[in-house]
Amino acid sequence: MTLSERINVLLQLGEHLRGTDEYLDAVMHRSSYHNPWLTIENQKLAVAAIAEKMLHPEKLQAWLQRYELPEETTPLTVGIVMAGNIPLVGFHDLLCVFTAGHRALVKLSDKDPYLLPYLIKLMGRFDQRAEAYFTLSEHLRDFDAVIATGSNNSARYFEAYFGKYPNIIRRNRNAVAVLVGEESAEELHELGKDIFQYFGLGCRNVSKIYVPRGYDFDSLLEALHEYREIVLHNKYKNNFDYNYAFYLLNKEDFKANGCILLREDPSLQSRIASLHYEYYDEPEQVGREVERRQEDIQCILAREGFLKQAVLPFGKAQQPELWDYADGVDTMQFLLKL
Repeated sequence: MTLSERINVLLQLGEHLRGTDEYLDAVMHRSSYHNPWLTIENQKLAVAAIAEKMLHPEKLQAWLQRYELPEETTPLTVGIVMAGNIPLVGFHDLLCVFTAGHRALVKLSDKDPYLLPYLIKLMGRFDQRAEAYFTLSEHLRDFDAVIATGSNNSARYFEAYFGKYPNIIRRNRNAVAVLVGEESAEELHELGKDIFQYFGLGCRNVSKIYVPRGYDFDSLLEALHEYREIVLHNKYKNNFDYNYAFYLLNKEDFKANGCILLREDPSLQSRIASLHYEYYDEPEQVGREVERRQEDIQCILAREGFLKQAVLPFGKAQQPELWDYADGVDTMQFLLKL
């Protein structure tokens, strides 16, 4: 397939996902039954983000203009090890490999084994030749390059196993937010999206906030309480109750509002249903801190201009553009150099 033909398949997929598909709804129900973290609401959120942010004609065109993609390509085989922490988290990698004209050898996460194969099936329906670009396999063999996403522990195995191949290996990362103490109720409510969407399981979810010394948490706790329905989810509620009891038994100082626990902690990674915070005395201090920890930070949420680093507005953590590459590694450039 030529580049134009592959892009046409992606545009058709985007148009399809922006419509109604009863079979897709059935696949979502199956996924939700298989993994309760993948709620119907969160799967629809992920599909909508793909349709609007990745497969919209204007977005695709703006993205493609950044590269010099040949119309004809000699396909190589790129292994993709998918994560499964949130729905369709590996779709962007699949999109890049297909757009670059290579074949994707995909090892699905056992946490999310149904949704992506259906999207691949749809692409084959729009153009049967697209089927040859995707292979689902339990084991990766006979590949030319690999893109693997996992935890810090699994990354060590990936490096040992895939180290001799051209590779992108991703580890744990988290998003952080920096507050100035003057945020409006609307801004704090938007921050709640960055914290609670996908139950906080994504690498772009805010797991830690930096606040000025003397910060009054009442407004934040009140704004985040608007998301209290999240505790109706059984697995989230179990984590909330466990962490609440854990903090109490260990006599740790924490703040709670019924749906999230705030605890002072230097770590960027927080438990499910909890949020870490750390004080700062001046903007330069927190700027140096996030710079020092940039290898562990996926993105920063803050008011524009408060930090020297690039930031996103509150509420936009889970709305990456096509060119917002995970870990800051340009996947398309990697593929074009193969």
